[in-house]
Amino acid sequence: MRKIILSTDSGADLPKELVEKYQIQVAPMHIIMDGKDYLDGELSVEEVFEYYNRTKKIPSTAATNVQEYHDFFSKIRSDFPDSLIIHIGCTSKASVTFQSAVIAAKEFDDLFLVDSLNITGGLAAIVMYAAILLEHEPSIDHNRLIEKIESFVPKTRLAILPGSLDFLKAGGRVSNLVYLGGALLKIKPCIELKDGKLVSIRNYRGKMSIVAEKFMRDFLNEYNIDRKLLFLIYSIGLDESIKNRMVEIARGKGFENVKWMQAGAGISTHAGPGGFGVAGLEL
Repeated sequence: MRKIILSTDSGADLPKELVEKYQIQVAPMHIIMDGKDYLDGELSVEEVFEYYNRTKKIPSTAATNVQEYHDFFSKIRSDFPDSLIIHIGCTSKASVTFQSAVIAAKEFDDLFLVDSLNITGGLAAIVMYAAILLEHEPSIDHNRLIEKIESFVPKTRLAILPGSLDFLKAGGRVSNLVYLGGALLKIKPCIELKDGKLVSIRNYRGKMSIVAEKFMRDFLNEYNIDRKLLFLIYSIGLDESIKNRMVEIARGKGFENVKWMQAGAGISTHAGPGGFGVAGLEL
């Protein structure tokens, strides 16, 4: 029986212990700061925030290119000879990363691609459900596994509450007028993935401790998320008391496994410090 290897992009923000436990291969994207190109993971989130505090500029991000994917897939084949590779990539509607993987994959046999139409915790949820399914059914046919993974995609739910509008403004993602109004009224936009694109769907007003709880309850009331696994996402700076409260709410809703994951440098350039998000698969 041929071994199935799962791979994904660093934009999944998968915790290191899960990457190691399930032997998930991760292709790094790029962070560009002060004209220098870093692989995602080489640059800490603290350095991103320190750079912004010093310059009022945010680093830019760049996709993994075709040659890098070719080298990435080649290494998997070298490390796991005669393996079948299933690559679950970041949304094709927000980055050229997936298209680069598609081009590189043409050089390989038994390499299959799945467009997650998601990022960060949403992508992580799909990858982890696939990894857990493969763990429980190690002899599953790869075509059946791919069908299962693709069935997860439209059921994936991700919502993000940025910690600061400063980063959205610095990145040109909100106008000065919206920024000033939001800052004065302490408004925090709720951003969800809809059809592979980030969309602001509603606004919350008030302190993060109050807003985060309302945001969390709204998400769990709107979507019937599978109680087996819930991802909670934070960017550095989110208060520990808020994190503890979010776990209490999730446990109260019957979630068996609540997994915190730290937003990497890429998503942190959007969310800023103190951001919060939640992701899972809808039943």
